[in-house]
Amino acid sequence: MSMDDLKRQAAARALEQVRDGMRLGLGTGSTAKHFVELLGERVRGGLKVVGVPTSEATRADAERCSVPLKTLDDIERLDLTVDGADEIDPALNLIKGGGGALLREKIVAAASDRMIVIADDTKWVDTLGRFPLPIEVIPFGLGATRRAIEKVFSECGVSGQMDVRKGKDGLGFVTDGGHWILDARLGRIPDSPRLAMALASIPGVVEHGLFIGLASTAVLAGTNGIRIVERP
Repeated sequence: MSMDDLKRQAAARALEQVRDGMRLGLGTGSTAKHFVELLGERVRGGLKVVGVPTSEATRADAERCSVPLKTLDDIERLDLTVDGADEIDPALNLIKGGGGALLREKIVAAASDRMIVIADDTKWVDTLGRFPLPIEVIPFGLGATRRAIEKVFSECGVSGQMDVRKGKDGLGFVTDGGHWILDARLGRIPDSPRLAMALASIPGVVEHGLFIGLASTAVLAGTNGIRIVERP
């Protein structure tokens, strides 16, 4: 079974939680794309839902799949967000942002009653940090922002190389919000909640990829089947 098959299995299991009339946050990335496609099949079969996309790429996918869309300006609260993750730890803290949509993903997740994370089981880790941590920053004053981030890293007991993300064209990657991303290769983050709070306090940091206390359920697909993990 391919990795893509596993991702689609996880997406299909999460879709079982969707009910008629729900307001859904639609995640970004390869696994979330499977969810949008499967949701579109249900919508074309008569399911009544409305979605809020977390990126322009997801918006395009949802429109292609005939999923009705609104924004958080139109909807006060979402019933459920379904999104992928780059890493998931046993407390269901996450690293997200490999696709560059971390800011909108976190806004949508925070506006939801529940967040289900769907992934293949290679994303499960004992401690976050193996995947590079995305930090979304304002281009202005980048040098000062980098120095402040490095100071926070030192205070939180982590260190590693930090690079400006490049796009497919070799130029700087620009988020949907017009910002840049620094990818920090930390290896291991012993206290992710502490690091999350410290990074959020830095002027110039728009958002970071540590999602702490947002996910309620993880759906992990592996060669031995589906594993469901609830947040302690």
